Amino acid sequence: MTKYIAAIDQGTTSTRCLIFNHSGEPVGAHQLEHQQIYPQPGWVEHDPLEIRTNTEKVIVGALQAAGAGPEDIAAVGITNQRETTLVWDPTTGQPYYNAVVWQDTRTDQLIHSLAGKEGLDRFRKKVGLPLATYFSGPKIAWILANVPGVREAAEAGRAVFGNMDTWLIWNLTGGPKGGVHVTDVTNASRTMLMDLETLDWDEEICRIMGVPLAMLPQIRSSAEVYGKTTAVGPFREEIPVAGDLGDQQAATVGQTCFEPGEAKNTYGTGCFMILNTGEEIVQSRHGLLTTLCYRFGEEKPVYALEGSIAITGALVQWLRDNLKMISSSAEIEDLAGSVEDNGGIYFVPAFSGLFAPYWRSDARGAIVGLTRYVNRGHIARAVLEATAFQTREVLDAMNADAGVPLKALKVDGGMVYNELLMVFQADVLGVPVIRPRVAETTALGAAYAAGYAVGFWKTKEEMKRNWQVDKIWQPDPDSPAATELYREWKKAVTRTFNWVEQDES
Repeated sequence: MTKYIAAIDQGTTSTRCLIFNHSGEPVGAHQLEHQQIYPQPGWVEHDPLEIRTNTEKVIVGALQAAGAGPEDIAAVGITNQRETTLVWDPTTGQPYYNAVVWQDTRTDQLIHSLAGKEGLDRFRKKVGLPLATYFSGPKIAWILANVPGVREAAEAGRAVFGNMDTWLIWNLTGGPKGGVHVTDVTNASRTMLMDLETLDWDEEICRIMGVPLAMLPQIRSSAEVYGKTTAVGPFREEIPVAGDLGDQQAATVGQTCFEPGEAKNTYGTGCFMILNTGEEIVQSRHGLLTTLCYRFGEEKPVYALEGSIAITGALVQWLRDNLKMISSSAEIEDLAGSVEDNGGIYFVPAFSGLFAPYWRSDARGAIVGLTRYVNRGHIARAVLEATAFQTREVLDAMNADAGVPLKALKVDGGMVYNELLMVFQADVLGVPVIRPRVAETTALGAAYAAGYAVGFWKTKEEMKRNWQVDKIWQPDPDSPAATELYREWKKAVTRTFNWVEQDES
C-alpha cells in the first residue's frame, strides 16, 4: 500500500527530496548543494548535469532516510527555481549550454531593445510581467543568438527549452527514451511567452523574441499525471509524476493559501510574496507581477499577485563566501545580535538590479551611512534588516493593488528560524508574522499537487487541516522600524539607481 508522496525541490543553491506522509509531515529528506558559476559580472549559471545527478542521489537518500521503498510512494511532485533557463538536445539529453539562472542579468541590452518606444510594459497586459532580465523568454533568445549551432538545432527539432521542472520531469520519465516534455501553468507564466487568459504560448511574442514554438514544452496543469518514472531511474519503479509548481507557487499551496486574499512570504535565496487573487487576473499598478497561483487538473486556474525580491538569503551567503565574515549562515544571528542597532548603515543588495516594486536593472548594490563607528555586527544586522525592509516595500505595493490591507503574513523558508530577523520583520510590517509547524512548505506544496492528482489527498480541506501554527511574532508598536528606519531605507535605495549606464555593453 502506498503511504507517502515524494517531493523534489530543485532550488537555486541545492536540490532536495522530501518524503511526506498523509499528515503533511516530512518523514525523510536528503539535500545536496550544487556549484554556482559566475563567468562574468552579472552572469549566473548552473551545470544541469550536476543537478540531474544530484537529483538522483537525493531521491535515493530520502527514501533511505524514510525507511521507504519505491512501492511506498504514491506519486512524485516537482518544484523548482523558476525562470532558470536550459536548452538541450532531446535525442541525447546533452545541454547546449549551462542553465542561465534567474538572477542572471546578461539579457539587459536585449530587454531595452525589446522595450523600444513602447516601454518595459510592452507585453504586460498579456503576460502580467514587465520586460526584465529575470524571465525565461529573453534568456532563450540569448542562448539561440549566442551559443553556436543552437538556432540551427532548434529549427531542425534538435533543441528544446525547459525551466528546471521540465528538465527533471523529462529525465525522470525516460529522457531521450520517451521523456515527457511538459511544464505547468505556473512555470510557463514566468517565461513572458504565455498568455494569462488562454494559458497557451503566445505566437506573436514568441515571434518577436525569436523563439520557435516547436522548442517549447506542452503547458499542463499543476496537478495531473504527466508520465511515470522508469525502472532504470532512481525510483527503480514506475511511479506517477503528477505535480509541478514553480517554487513560490508551491510554497503558496504548501501554506494552503487557497482563498482569495491569503498571502505568504518565502525567505530563501530571494524573497517572494504571493497573494491569491482567485479566478481574477489583477493587473498591478505598483510594480508587482501578475502570475498563475496554481491550476489543479481541470479546475479553473487561480491567479496571484507576486512581489519578487532578488537577494535576501543570498546576501547572507555573500557575507559568508565572499567576505568570509562568518563561517556558516547560522552565525549571522549572533553577530547581528552583538549590537543594539544597525549603527546608521543600510545595505541595499541590488547585485542583479532591483526587482519588485522598482524593476531597475540599472541599480547595483550599496552600503550607505558608513562611519568609523561601524563594525562587523552592524554590517551583519544591516544584512538581515535588508530582507525585512524589502519585504515591507512589497507588502506596501500589495496592499495598494489589492485594496485591502493584509492582516497577517504566513512565512516559510530557511530564514524564518532567525529569531532576530522575524522580530524585526513583524516590527517593520506592523502585522503579525506566522510560521507554520511544517516550514518546508515549498516541497510540501509539490507533494500536495501530486497527491491531489492521484487521490492521496481528496480535497483541499484535507490539506488545510494539516496546517498548524508553530510561532507568531507580534509587532512592537513602539519600534522605530516601521517609521524612521524605513524612511532611511527608502532613501538608501535611491542611491543605487542609474549605476549601470544603458549604453554600456
